[in-house]
Amino acid sequence: MAGRRAAALGGVLSIAWVLLPLPPARAATISLACSALGIELTLCTEAARQWGSDTGNDVKIVSTPNSATERLALYQQILSARGSDIDVYQIDVIWPGLLGDHLVDLAPLMGGAEAQNFPSLIEAATVDGELKAMPWFADAGLLYYRADLLAAYGAEPPATWDELTETARTVMDGERAAGNRDMWGFVFQGRAYEGLFCNALEWIDSYGGGTVVDETGAVTVDNPEAAAALTTAAGWVDTITPKGVLNYAEEESRGVFQSGQAVFMRNWPYAYALANAPESQVAGKVEVVPLPHGPEGHPTGTLGGQLLAVSRYSNHPELAADLVRYLTSQEVQKRRALEGGFNPTIEALYDDPDLKAKLPYLEAMAETFAHAVARPSAVTKDKYNRVSNAVFNAVHDVLSVGAEPEAALGRLAGELNRIKRRGW
Repeated sequence: MAGRRAAALGGVLSIAWVLLPLPPARAATISLACSALGIELTLCTEAARQWGSDTGNDVKIVSTPNSATERLALYQQILSARGSDIDVYQIDVIWPGLLGDHLVDLAPLMGGAEAQNFPSLIEAATVDGELKAMPWFADAGLLYYRADLLAAYGAEPPATWDELTETARTVMDGERAAGNRDMWGFVFQGRAYEGLFCNALEWIDSYGGGTVVDETGAVTVDNPEAAAALTTAAGWVDTITPKGVLNYAEEESRGVFQSGQAVFMRNWPYAYALANAPESQVAGKVEVVPLPHGPEGHPTGTLGGQLLAVSRYSNHPELAADLVRYLTSQEVQKRRALEGGFNPTIEALYDDPDLKAKLPYLEAMAETFAHAVARPSAVTKDKYNRVSNAVFNAVHDVLSVGAEPEAALGRLAGELNRIKRRGW
């Protein structure tokens, strides 16, 4: 049955099966869908093989599409058909709400291991009171800055958005006067896509303006603090930020910063190693801190990362959960951090001497995770994509065509309530 279903799905989206070379006489075979990309696949395969060796079971690695959109579509097809083809799924941090009806509540099966993780990550994985996945590795927005330039101008890394604006302008003006006409103050992800929602959520939450939709499902985005946050952001465009930022995603922002043409950049942790790589024009000059906050707010960062979930249609849900517990354990997460640079989700690992020596930005990450904000995907469930689209389009209008923040947020709240209708 499973083979026929896989064959049928293969005509739409290809999946590749790799049987790990484990010794014979196994009690069960667990299929695990994890990333097919380079070191991710290597580390996933090695850890799964170790669990198989320790427990006397087999693990099949299911190689999934690289595209997150295609991978989600594949998962939805298999789960909607109640397929048992995959026991354990690697899912994005915003997918528990979309896939939750098809996933096992892991809380009774983890033996309390979930309590080791940052609370914000457990919140993102919890839908209707059930733990739909276990955190595997985490991301959050960070502020990158040119340490050499701030030192040259006698400036400290900014704690507030006002300080960032002032420092960016001072350094940018000074550098331009010295002949670097291409220098800008601050770059971020301003294209109308999911990345802009992440940036906007950080601005709004750091001003004390909430999370757009709160944990009860109420639309909260139309408030003075959110309007103040967007007013500040709109003021950056074409002053300390190039107009081109309105088409920037992560890589365009990194390109400008890494070529030495920006003082500050908002980006995910992956950019740290690249910015300080030998071929980078700013190698050895880049540091990170938590993102700034508004006058009455707090530092924050939008949560990213990946989780592991167990299918309700698995033939071996308890064994699959045991595999998840092992893969998300402190031992495995430390190895993944050391060998692959994947940020742990277990709070205690941020004090580990080996990891602090290997990943210098961990201190900033720990502070960010302590105040990180989750996108409202768990509460808005399968309407999340419509919510995200509405938010980033409204914010883009504020940044690009000068829409008044108060009016834009009022219209956005109306649209979100129409999407919600009788409930999420």
